[in-house]
Amino acid sequence: MSNCCNHDHGHQHGKNHDHQHDHGHEHNHDHAHDHGEAVSTVDNIKPSSLTDSEEAVFFIQKMDCPTEEKLIRERLSNMDGIAAMQFNLIQRELTVQHRLPSVEPIVTTLAALDMLPKVKSDTLDATVGIDDDDHSASYAIPKRKWLMVGVAAVAALASEVIAWTTGNDRSLSVIALALFAIAVGGVDTLKKGWIALRHLSLNMNFLMSLAVIGAAIIGQWPEAAVVIVLFTLAEMIESLSLDRARNAIAGLMAMSPDQATVLQGGDWVNVSAKQVALNTEVRVKPGERIPLDGVVTNGQPAINQAPITGESMPVAKQSGDQVFAGTINGNTAFDYRVTAVQSESTLSRIVKSVQQAQGQRAPTQRFVDQFARYYIPAVVAVAVLVAVLPPLLFNAPFYPWLYKALVLLVIACPCALVISTPVTIVSGLAAAARHGILIKGGVYLEQGRLLKALALDKTGTITHGKPVVTDVQRLSDGDEANLLTHAASLALRSDHPVSAAIVAFWKTQQADAIAKDVSDFEALTGRGVKGNIGNSAFYLGNHRLVHELGMCSPALEERLLALEKQGKTTTILCRDGKAELLLAVADTVRDSSRDAIAQLKTLGVSVTMLTGDNAHTARAIADIVQLDDARGDQLPEDKLNAIGDMIEKHAYVGMVGDGINDAPALARAQIGFAMGAAGTDTALETADVALMDDDLRKIPDFIRLSKKTHRVLMQNITIALGIKAVFLVLALTGESSLWMAVFADMGASLIVVFNGLRLVRSL
Repeated sequence: MSNCCNHDHGHQHGKNHDHQHDHGHEHNHDHAHDHGEAVSTVDNIKPSSLTDSEEAVFFIQKMDCPTEEKLIRERLSNMDGIAAMQFNLIQRELTVQHRLPSVEPIVTTLAALDMLPKVKSDTLDATVGIDDDDHSASYAIPKRKWLMVGVAAVAALASEVIAWTTGNDRSLSVIALALFAIAVGGVDTLKKGWIALRHLSLNMNFLMSLAVIGAAIIGQWPEAAVVIVLFTLAEMIESLSLDRARNAIAGLMAMSPDQATVLQGGDWVNVSAKQVALNTEVRVKPGERIPLDGVVTNGQPAINQAPITGESMPVAKQSGDQVFAGTINGNTAFDYRVTAVQSESTLSRIVKSVQQAQGQRAPTQRFVDQFARYYIPAVVAVAVLVAVLPPLLFNAPFYPWLYKALVLLVIACPCALVISTPVTIVSGLAAAARHGILIKGGVYLEQGRLLKALALDKTGTITHGKPVVTDVQRLSDGDEANLLTHAASLALRSDHPVSAAIVAFWKTQQADAIAKDVSDFEALTGRGVKGNIGNSAFYLGNHRLVHELGMCSPALEERLLALEKQGKTTTILCRDGKAELLLAVADTVRDSSRDAIAQLKTLGVSVTMLTGDNAHTARAIADIVQLDDARGDQLPEDKLNAIGDMIEKHAYVGMVGDGINDAPALARAQIGFAMGAAGTDTALETADVALMDDDLRKIPDFIRLSKKTHRVLMQNITIALGIKAVFLVLALTGESSLWMAVFADMGASLIVVFNGLRLVRSL
């Protein structure tokens, strides 16, 4: 009964078949066209279509700073066959769309830059790739490097102490200790600086190498040693701080156990969860985490689903109910059948979605990246002028002004500024995922604060979407049981909640009844369905359909109106030009809906309900949840037009549906929210924001998180630029030294990173 009871559930089910493909296409591309957001997931290098390109993903062990990203971008963008690149600094991943016969030229180029690349995946060769476990250890800094930097630091400090106590910066012992410190602790920086020079890349390694060499030339050997050791240490600490952001995502996957107890040859044995195949029987003991997605086959457990949905209360399960990997069993052991291997579990898809979202540049991040692109050349130009103009124009001594210029080169490092945005966004994405809110990109996390209006579907969103039959009224002389069987036979052709309610009611009334054969079945979008049973043509549909068929008498109109005023949905079975059976169905409002709408109003968001139900039903539901604006009789095009009108009035509008239905309206809104996405592939893939359970209160949580994320982003930008500005002035007045500038840069990086990481615990 895809379209049987009213405009709402009628058109919704129709879209299960008619618009599912459209949603995936329309949603992605409509956003890209209207808002310039979806295209931000790929940094376009050449204005060419990506349709026929191949994709390769590389793990780059030595890419954990914007400096490396800039160098790689400059090198690869000049290669023929490279269509687009996407960087993920947190995961040290580079995704390349290309039209090359193999990825070898890319690997060779990356290796020449000393980046230690590994191919994670390659569409040209499915056998190539590495698992996450294969390179997770590569994130760690080797103990040998810590030891070398420690020795270099001691040598640099000894050089500084000897120079200070003797008053001689150029004694043999001072120079020897400084050279030793530079060789042991700064060789990687100098090597990277040389690579940058060869490729004419104005990056931080080149500038730092220049500053160190310049300090040595003017006789500041101890300072040259201290600066390069501090810079190396700063990079290592920055890498460690990024691990915190990386672990925020890795911690999600860690919720799924590595072992599973499976049935093999009549015995229960422990095996690796990775090796468990589909349809395997798994047993979960009390208190254990569930290793894989599946369906309960034996037992009635209470499952803590907080890791997936964010629900605070355990959910009772019975045979046939779905369970998710990473969730926690209560006090009852149970068995279940595996429905997804580990790599395809709901938890795995959530982690993959969050990781992919990290690569999308939010508006603030795009601004920061653009700013940094011009910032370094500008500071370098100022440094050159500082070194040259005073000696030339005012006959000032050259070395002091050269020293100030070298300090400015150190200040030119944009790492604190650039790294602050992705760390903040990743922390926000991780916090949301832990709370059962899956955000498909930083653009939506950051712009959620801009929402001024929200449109809500009714069925399954405000209500439970599991209605029950409340009234059955015979309208003709026919046998009521036989008429109910005819209605259920039509309803069986649909999976919509109202259809399910009619079928369930029929089965309770006639346990042994057999459905009639239906031929020439046809869905009437927004109105109902029709089909032939025997020699008669039957219609099963809503109030509008009865009007269009000319079968709505004054007496029937009075009956319908009375039921609709009670907030019930009416469905009428018609045959041979007359109405024969009236069914009334009522859906119950979710307990959380009223509180969610109140919170949204407090946040200044205007809320509208758009439903295909008749106006009376819409008004009854709206009164329960205290909604001022409720629009009934909404066909798909009506909902689409309503979203357009709301955008004209409020500028930034969200739409909440089930992620499959209401495709046009979800695509038209700036942010589309999918309800109850746990275990739903399409919802996870097509929604901008997926609420893993059916709690509308997660939307105000999302808006508050978005506002907090924006505040942290602004704080980080202010901190990073503020420290730069202070040291710019100190450098020009001669109050700052090279090592002070490096120390300040390191401090700024740590401050903004840990400030961003606060978001992980913000929900």
